[in-house]
Amino acid sequence: MKWIAAYIMRGRLEAILLASSLAMISLMFAPLSILSSGAVALVTLRKGAYEGLIILVISSLAAGVLATLMQVPYTFVLLYVLVLWLPIWLISVVLREGRHISLAVEIAVLIGILGVVAYYLFNTDPAAMWRQVMPRMVPPNAPIENAQEMIELMAPYMTGIAAAGAVFSMLMGLFLGRWWQALLYNPGGFKQEFLGLRAQPRIGIVCIVIIGVAVVSSGAVSEIAWNTTILMAVLYTCIGTAVLHVLFSRMKMSQFAVPMFYITLFLIPHSLLPVALVGFSDTWLDIRKRKLNQT
Repeated sequence: MKWIAAYIMRGRLEAILLASSLAMISLMFAPLSILSSGAVALVTLRKGAYEGLIILVISSLAAGVLATLMQVPYTFVLLYVLVLWLPIWLISVVLREGRHISLAVEIAVLIGILGVVAYYLFNTDPAAMWRQVMPRMVPPNAPIENAQEMIELMAPYMTGIAAAGAVFSMLMGLFLGRWWQALLYNPGGFKQEFLGLRAQPRIGIVCIVIIGVAVVSSGAVSEIAWNTTILMAVLYTCIGTAVLHVLFSRMKMSQFAVPMFYITLFLIPHSLLPVALVGFSDTWLDIRKRKLNQT
């Protein structure tokens, strides 16, 4: 992966070619979008907001040309820029100037929350929209009754789930860009930075208040609060991942425990919830410090 980072940093042309081409190829293999956004993040983190913005704008134009040649709707490029590249550029600027990865993650989650609120302002019943869209996402061999029950259950929360997916993609691009930067200019720097990730107690209190509003209210207010809670879980999942990485790395079988932990996260999505709970509890328990004191 280091050679990709080195290629991106060779110059504007290389960064633009890689970002725009990977953006279009990600139509066939979605994970490549993380590499594409990572390129924008790397340039911004290393060379600053202005240079990163130049790469973003020209890459967007280049992707638009490629989309025209491939007969891909221009809306794909527009959404790609607005949902992924532009937020990636913004949180990369925050990380470069603020030098605190926790703040960058919080801003990414805030962008997702603002997106959810804005969507509810312009669409009075997002759940109804999801009830129409979700049947197309159900596998053909799925039991019809079970599928319909699942759609009814998930529809009110799909806006938050979709926004959480977008925020996770943003953060993966940011983390990749920061890791690339560390590989080239500060070996080991990203690991130290990521494993120190934590949130202030006041954010935890806000999260508790939002959950309380979701429980006691109804209608659109309750839906917005629950969807916001889903996005807050993204923040605490990142923190919980850092906490558990530290704990597993101090085990005797750490060379197996740490990789298995990340494999579990990718293969079993349900494991994200307990990880988020660990991250939330770390706000007050400071689990990593306690572990260090014990050793």
